[in-house]
Amino acid sequence: MHYSNPFKNFKNDIPASVVVFFVALPLCLGIALASGAPPFAGLIAGIIGGIVVGSISGSNIGVSGPAAGLASIVALAIKDFGGLDNGGFEILLVAVVMSGVIQIVLGILKAGIIGYYFPSSVIKGMLVGIGVIIISKQIPHFFGLDENYEGAWDFFQEDGENTITEILRIGEFISPGATLVGFIGLGILLLWNNVLNGKSKVFEIIQGPLVAVVVGIIYYVLTMDAGYWSISTDHLVKVPVPEDFDSFVGQFRFPDFSQALRGDVILVGFTIALVASLETLLCVEATDKLDPRKRVTPTNRELIAQGTGNILSGLVGGLPITQVIVRSSANIQSGGRTKMSAILHGFLLLASVILIPTLMNKIPLSVLAAILLVVGYKLAKPSTFKQMWKAGWRQFIPFIVTVVLLYFNFLLGVGVGLAIGIIVTLYQSFQNSHFLHATQSNEDGRNEVKMVLAEEVTFFNKATILKELDNLPQNTFLELDVRKTNYLDHDVIEILDDFKEKAKNRKINIKLISERGIIENPDSFLEFFKLRPIQDKFKFKR
Repeated sequence: MHYSNPFKNFKNDIPASVVVFFVALPLCLGIALASGAPPFAGLIAGIIGGIVVGSISGSNIGVSGPAAGLASIVALAIKDFGGLDNGGFEILLVAVVMSGVIQIVLGILKAGIIGYYFPSSVIKGMLVGIGVIIISKQIPHFFGLDENYEGAWDFFQEDGENTITEILRIGEFISPGATLVGFIGLGILLLWNNVLNGKSKVFEIIQGPLVAVVVGIIYYVLTMDAGYWSISTDHLVKVPVPEDFDSFVGQFRFPDFSQALRGDVILVGFTIALVASLETLLCVEATDKLDPRKRVTPTNRELIAQGTGNILSGLVGGLPITQVIVRSSANIQSGGRTKMSAILHGFLLLASVILIPTLMNKIPLSVLAAILLVVGYKLAKPSTFKQMWKAGWRQFIPFIVTVVLLYFNFLLGVGVGLAIGIIVTLYQSFQNSHFLHATQSNEDGRNEVKMVLAEEVTFFNKATILKELDNLPQNTFLELDVRKTNYLDHDVIEILDDFKEKAKNRKINIKLISERGIIENPDSFLEFFKLRPIQDKFKFKR
């Protein structure tokens, strides 16, 4: 698999890394808070996730760091191991190191293929659900209501409140200063996205989120003594500020390996490894769909990269790491092209902790909330709901169930959505077998490949078809025969449509053979298989 030169797209990657940095900073601190861990542990995980995992990973646009989905597991483990101040965190770090070793083993055993078996309706539901959660969770920060960072995405919170009740209380506790600067920041972002981008190279290099943050800092400094319009320090970023070098070094905590053979520690290690691997593989599948260049991330290499990051994070006092959809989508939407944007965001986190923690602590949370509101909207656009509705009930039901349940619990939403997707597919395909048949010949020096799709092709065939297509060499003539196919799953059609773009870059010519005739290099597989004349043969049901 060919990956672009990471230094080639600095003009795109540097602005994207700044956006990801501003998204990641409060989330690193918030996830540490939700996990019952020291704030510095979240920053360590963010730094290692950016620099180390970003360097080893084969993903061009994925960004790794501490994950909200693991916050409840980590918090419970620290408590069970004795508490934060009684050695519980140091024992947890042993489990984090163990989880990294397990992930590397999973990568070597090629377990990364699991990610390909999630239906696209569930993946899209996960993306939209995350977008809805981001929007709802940031509204209290935008209006200066919530004084705690958002770390756990759970609907029900430890303080007895839930997302909806907090939003309903905004009118009682609204902070005028935080709200005003939040709207100013949101206005700057919309101005940059809808008007200024493309007007001049200056607006491409200096991104809207950076301007919004600078304006937010200036507003806070100028209104510190303004009373009604000032912003309370409770509504600012809170990066740990060491007094000297010794106090900085003292923030690092190290695993207590004397407890490594305890059964409960080993169990937590396996739990973190499995949950982190699943979240990572889901994120990989989702970000590859969002990638405008339709590049494919090697999942086994990703597990090895995540495992390496978790080993190092555990050794120096950091939280467990996964690839994270919030940071990754912010990276994509900000124009990130290569892994350098993820790596640079890690260095920015490191620099902010060492060089300018005091300046970081002047950033209003409402400005960062405005950045995340834009990210959330781009993930949960109303047009996506409309698109999935038009795709038919077999796509819409797993999609909407995932969106709704994800709002209450991440793993519950994905798990139930997957179960419904499997039931729907089994209902459709239980009578027929499914396979992919490929024959290859070389005549007159030209590389020719013929693929004959089976009578019944479902999303269970995604991994096989994707692997065969990605393994095709450059300058190949692909003959795709669908004359025997009675049912072609929507997920497989999407794979073919995505491959169409890759084929152009790899000089692969496609000949589609169907009962309706022969088409050279079809413009859109999605449109082709929706045509009424072919439905009689395909029995293609939306």
